Amino acid sequence: MPHRAHLFSLRIAHALREACFTETYGAPRFMRDLLAGITVGIIAIPLAMALAIASGVAPQYGLYTAIIAGFLIPLLGGSRFSVSGPTAAFVVILYPIAQKYGLGGLLVASLMAGGILVVMALLRLGRLIEYIPEAVTLGFTAGIAVVIATLQIKDFFGLSFTGMPEHYLEKLWLLLQHLPEFYWPSLVVAAVTFITMLLWPLLKLPVPAHLPAIIVGTLVALLLDQSGFAVDTIGSRFSYTLADGTTGFGIPPQLPQFEWPWLQAGANGESIQWSSRMVQDLLAAAFAIAMLGAIESLLCAVVLDGMSGKRHSANSELLGQGIANIITPFFGGITATAALARSAANVKAGAESPVAGMIHALVVLLGLVALAPLLAYLPMAAMAALLVMVAWKMSEAHKAVHLIRTAPRGDIWVFITCFVLTVVFDMVIAITAGIVLAALLFMKEIAAMTHVDDVTLKGAAADGNLRLPENWRAFSISGPLFFAAADRVFGELSMLCTEQQHIILSLKEVSLLDAGGLSSLDKLIAKCEKNNTELILTDIPPQIFRTLAHANIKPIKGVLRFYLTLGEARRVIVEGH
Repeated sequence: MPHRAHLFSLRIAHALREACFTETYGAPRFMRDLLAGITVGIIAIPLAMALAIASGVAPQYGLYTAIIAGFLIPLLGGSRFSVSGPTAAFVVILYPIAQKYGLGGLLVASLMAGGILVVMALLRLGRLIEYIPEAVTLGFTAGIAVVIATLQIKDFFGLSFTGMPEHYLEKLWLLLQHLPEFYWPSLVVAAVTFITMLLWPLLKLPVPAHLPAIIVGTLVALLLDQSGFAVDTIGSRFSYTLADGTTGFGIPPQLPQFEWPWLQAGANGESIQWSSRMVQDLLAAAFAIAMLGAIESLLCAVVLDGMSGKRHSANSELLGQGIANIITPFFGGITATAALARSAANVKAGAESPVAGMIHALVVLLGLVALAPLLAYLPMAAMAALLVMVAWKMSEAHKAVHLIRTAPRGDIWVFITCFVLTVVFDMVIAITAGIVLAALLFMKEIAAMTHVDDVTLKGAAADGNLRLPENWRAFSISGPLFFAAADRVFGELSMLCTEQQHIILSLKEVSLLDAGGLSSLDKLIAKCEKNNTELILTDIPPQIFRTLAHANIKPIKGVLRFYLTLGEARRVIVEGH
C-alpha cells in the first residue's frame, strides 16, 4: 500500500535525497535550514554536556556525540527533521556501563549497538514500531524520567559523598541518608536555574528557556563564589590532559580525535580488560541501547511527520542511526539517537531538510572550539536542574495521567508494570515484560470475542420451514479460532457429543484458524467418532478451507461431512429424514 511504503523502504541518505534532490532546493530553503540549525545547535550545547555527565562521562564526550552523530544521522538517515545526539533516555543504560567499565566499555557497547541497528534496518524491522503499545512506551519513558531525576539529587543539593550503588532502591536510600547534609549554595543555584526555566516561557520569547536559565544559574554561582561560597562547576569537576602534556580544567578546546574505542580508559583509568563476563555485559547493554535507540528515533520521526506533514523512511532512519553509532565511538562520542525536544525545535524554527541537522552539528563544533573556557564555569547544580526539567518533560506526565483515567484496566496494568520494572530493574526487562503482558491481555480480549450461537431454529422458516430433527442441533461460531479461544469453544461443543447426537457447525464468521484451533478441532472430531456423533461443517471461508486442506482434514463416513451452506445442510438432513 503506498501510504505504508515508508515502513518498508530502505536506502542510504533517504531523507537528504528526498528533500534536496527530488525536490527543488535553493537559497531560500538553505537560509531557513541555516537559521534552524543555528537555533538548535545553541540549544544542544548545554544539553549534550549535561547528558554526558548524567551518563557517567566527561561533558566533552556529549559534545563529540552531538558533532559526529549529529552530522552523520541527518546525512545518512530517513527522517528530514530529526536532530540526533545524546538523549536522556539512554542515561539509565549508559550510566551503569560507565561506572563498571569506564568510557572504553561505554564506547564499545555503543559500537555494538550501531551494528545491531544496521542489522535491524537490513531486516526491514522499522515497521515493528507499530506493534509497541502506547502503555509500554509511556511506562518505560516515565520510569526513565524518575531514574534520571533521582540521579540529579546529588548535584542538585550539593551532596558530597562519593560512589553510587548499582541498584535504584539502594541509590535512593543512600541519597535520603545524605540529604540532611545538603550544601545550601548548590541548592540556591539549582533552585534559581529551575525557577527560571519555569517562568521564562511566560515572557513568550523565541529563546528556549534552558539557555537563560543556565546563564542565570552561572551568574548566581559566580556571585556566591565571590562571597566565599564555592559551587562545584564543570571546571572544578573535570580535567583533561592534551597530547603535549598540557593539563587543563573543564573541556579541552580541540576537535574530536580518532582513537580505537577499546583503547579508551576503563573504569580504573587504564585500557579495558577483556573477559567473557565483560563481553556478555556489553552485548546485553548493546542490545538494550539498540532497542531503545530504534524505539526513540522512530517514535520521534512519527511525531515529526505529524508536525510537518512529511513521511520518514523507518528502515533508512535505522540504517543512518546504526552507521553513525558505529563511527561516532571512534571519535569519543557516546550513544546517539533522535532527540524529540531538539527535533521539534528544529521544525518550529523553520527547518526544510536534513541540512538543518547537519548545521546544528557544526554549530556545536564551533561552540566546542570557541567557548570551551567559558563552558568550564557552568555549575553542576545548574546542569542538574536542567536535567530535572528534561526528565519532567520526558515523563509526559499528562499523557500518563490521561491513560490511567481513561484506558482499560489492562493498559493501566501494562503501564504500571513497565514503569515499576524500569525504575527498580532496567528498561530491557520492563519493555519485554510490558510487551508480553500487553500481548497476553490482547489475546485474552480477542479470545473473549469468539463465541458460539445456537442457530438450530434460526432461519428454518426462510429455508422452507425445514426444521431439523430432534437429535440435530446447529451452531454458528463467530470470531478467530486461535489457541486461546478454540479450546474453550470446541470444549463446549464436545459436551454435546452424546450418543446419536448430530451437530452442524457454521464457520461463516470465523476469521482465523491456527495450529491450536486445528488441534482442538481434531479433538472434537475424535470425540464425535468415539461417541458415534456426526459433525457437519458448513459455510467455510476460503482461508479456513485452505487451512483444513493443508491439515488433511477430510470427510469421515458417519463422522464428518462438509456442505457449502447451513441451508444446504439443513435441506439434505430434513429430506433424508
